Amino acid sequence: MSTIAGDAGVSGKAIWIEGGTRSGKTDAIVAQFCQWLDERVVRSKHSERDAKILVLAGNDDSKRDLSDRLIAKTHGKYPISAKTPIGFIQEEVLLFYPLLIQKLRLPAYFPLRLRPETEQELATKLWQPALERLNWREIAPSEYRFVRRILDLLQLAAYSCTPLADLPAILIQGFGASENGEIYQCVESLASEWRDWCLDRGLLTYGIMTELYWRYLLPQPEYQRQLRDRYWVMLADDVDDYPAIGRQICEFLLDAGVWGAFSYNPDGMVRLGLSADPDYLLGLKARCQGAKADLDRQVIYLDSLPTNLLVDSHSSIDSIVSAVLNPGNVPSLPPSISTIETRTRGEMLKETAHAAIALISSGIAPGEIAIIAPGLDAISRATITDIFSQQQIPLASLNAQLPLNSDPGVRALLTLLALTYPNLGQLTSRDEVADLLVTLSPLHPPQNAIAAAIDPVRAGLLADYCYAPSLSQPRLLPYTNFPRWDRLGASATKAYDRILAWVERAQSQQPSPLNLLNDAIGYFFQQGSYLPSDAPKARVYQKLSALRELMETAQHYWQVSERTHSPAEYLASAHQITAQFILLLRQGTISANPYPTSPLQPQDRAVTLSNIFQYRASKRSHAYHFWLDVGSPLWAEGGAATLYGANLLLQDRMGKLWTELDTQASDERRLERILRDLLYRVNDRLYLCNSDLATNGQEQMGALLSLVHGVAIQLEPQRLETAARSAKSAYAD
Repeated sequence: MSTIAGDAGVSGKAIWIEGGTRSGKTDAIVAQFCQWLDERVVRSKHSERDAKILVLAGNDDSKRDLSDRLIAKTHGKYPISAKTPIGFIQEEVLLFYPLLIQKLRLPAYFPLRLRPETEQELATKLWQPALERLNWREIAPSEYRFVRRILDLLQLAAYSCTPLADLPAILIQGFGASENGEIYQCVESLASEWRDWCLDRGLLTYGIMTELYWRYLLPQPEYQRQLRDRYWVMLADDVDDYPAIGRQICEFLLDAGVWGAFSYNPDGMVRLGLSADPDYLLGLKARCQGAKADLDRQVIYLDSLPTNLLVDSHSSIDSIVSAVLNPGNVPSLPPSISTIETRTRGEMLKETAHAAIALISSGIAPGEIAIIAPGLDAISRATITDIFSQQQIPLASLNAQLPLNSDPGVRALLTLLALTYPNLGQLTSRDEVADLLVTLSPLHPPQNAIAAAIDPVRAGLLADYCYAPSLSQPRLLPYTNFPRWDRLGASATKAYDRILAWVERAQSQQPSPLNLLNDAIGYFFQQGSYLPSDAPKARVYQKLSALRELMETAQHYWQVSERTHSPAEYLASAHQITAQFILLLRQGTISANPYPTSPLQPQDRAVTLSNIFQYRASKRSHAYHFWLDVGSPLWAEGGAATLYGANLLLQDRMGKLWTELDTQASDERRLERILRDLLYRVNDRLYLCNSDLATNGQEQMGALLSLVHGVAIQLEPQRLETAARSAKSAYAD
């Protein structure tokens, strides 16, 4: 990889801050910046008015946190530009796209970013002729996975600044599969075809934007001059989560005289296997090493332990980690670690929830408790959520990313689309119509947060007798089509008439899909019936969030459709596009977070439910941890799957064979980082929750079981002592 350099001989201050979890790295970055401000150095190239601060962080949550701290410290006097590395690249490409149009002679479209789900659909259509003749099963279990892996490889290649032409050789050498050389050559040709097809239409993906940046924009002298004049300070937090292109950006700015402070967590690396290249970013450390008396170049190591009653020293954490990595050793565990053991997984989930509720009943605040799992399936999430809901205890699910179609309001709107336009009858069913009737018929005016004028029983009867299925144009019939309509009740018949009138009007007017969705939301959801004033604020926010995400998705989908079809094709296939949109959402391809962070439901007032990956990425800590499924082998995977070929595109692994031994060593290092990271995020007590059997009925044999056995061994003397006292007491009596 070649590094783009700025002005030769120009050098600014550079500070490297390295430390483990909760050692104060972010605070040190803020303090360093305040110190630089206090120095009041006269800068010849920047005035106080236009001196910008570039803030980089590993994810959006960290970015907002660091930006808020800096604004609070500086009282908002300095302009701060806070981005993730990939977010920075996207903004730069969009801002300087005219320069790229001129250099690459691209069509002069206004650039339109593709969402991942739209990217998957369009790439599959583009590659369909090739997919029919290729033996893609050599490297993927399904056509969907094959397409996804090519798109991921394009993205990973861009993040690592690797030309697509180098991909076949890297994959062949890395996987040691020369017999698959032909299919790997096709991977490169398909990725290149997709990139060129998108650029011809002004469509941009994460991977395409990153390739445009490192290959064409960053080397441009015009862009370099603008970039080096824009910032005077760069604060990069958690660089262990940056892709390789992040180092190129940081080195260019350092060479341009920008002052830089960087933080690095050797126990972090949350995004390793997804896009991050922490070992390559560690190379920035050399830029910060100077002479002992050189205050402009410093490497600072932080070793302060957080207030933690669970462990009292590094040696305690070392012994716990050692016990997991070397199962033959019996760990010496602190008494603040206990277990919850059951036979089945369902029993474990229930006992865990009840144990957390017991803590809250004893006076512990819900915000002090976190329930963490290597993976959370829908059944587990629903089980835990229902138990806490019954006790009226708030539960915050971190970035749950549930399918957008799981929201009843979204499902009802999709059914309205299928009822309105002709030739969509195959997308409408009796059950979907019944679901629509319940969702769109809350009492009006509302009497409470959940009451509906048409309950599920009445909705089922109406769907049976008043829904006329048809492939060309399904219809709703008057409620009098039900022989015993008098038993429906006044509220239900009035609500049904309201829905029927709206559907018939929409069928006659045939508005555009976007206008139809907008009108339906205004008519059914914004008149107080669907979002009653006495509903909990969190529930209102959840419903509004889902509706907003639906509208943003729909606008994006039809924008892309207009861009990828000629005007005549677009008009001819309008109903087909609508059908594809409905299917896309019903398949669960598009996700939304139903519990977004908001002032309406502060996360610190609720029990946190999360998988390992999201919890570590959020950088949270709690007094009480419940680790679910500690016997599961998924703990070694860290709650996030590694993208296909990601290990081969790390800078220190480029072109090298990846063996089974490499996989084992990588999994072991990841598990060690997970344990250290999480153990520093729990303050008072840790509960290891395990079931003998997994969901599929197989016995759990994961690495963390050694901790469960360690707790049992340490409790045995206590059990014997208790039994002896009982026997002695019985004998005395």
